[in-house]
Amino acid sequence: MEVSAPLIKNILLLDSEGKRVAVKYFSDDWPNLASKLAFEKSVFTKTQRISARAEAEIGMFDGYVVVYKFISDLHFYVTGGDDENELILATVLQGFFDAVAILLSNVEKKTVLENLDLVLLCLDEIVDGGIILECDANVIAARVAMRGAEADVPLSEQTISQALATAKEHLARNWVL
Repeated sequence: MEVSAPLIKNILLLDSEGKRVAVKYFSDDWPNLASKLAFEKSVFTKTQRISARAEAEIGMFDGYVVVYKFISDLHFYVTGGDDENELILATVLQGFFDAVAILLSNVEKKTVLENLDLVLLCLDEIVDGGIILECDANVIAARVAMRGAEADVPLSEQTISQALATAKEHLARNWVL
């Protein structure tokens, strides 16, 4: 019997027109930008008329399980392989959705774009290389907020040694048993 961890193929955050707001792919199933954009368009087109505002919806699109939920002018999607557990994908989606809601006072495209760094940090806290790290929205939001509060120097302006120290500290926090 082979045991494997659930894998996330991608997490998409699209606007009400199907345009990218924040996306992250963890699979080589879409080898280039054109194939990624085609997948995003396909998923958006098939889901745009469905009202997935109160609860997450689940669908099979192009051989993938896609769980999605909408708020305001934003469409949140989590994609897994056709053999992935929909409940796990839905938990990842809800964690992302709720973490963004906790961090931003108003979850709409304009606010998300103004705070895109926080949204991208949420994605980094939730999934790494397709492997689920965290699904609890409160933990995700706290880690993202902590990164912002601890960083005296923006990540882009850190020296190599500062970046390594930050990475070491992050790993130590995440891998304590």
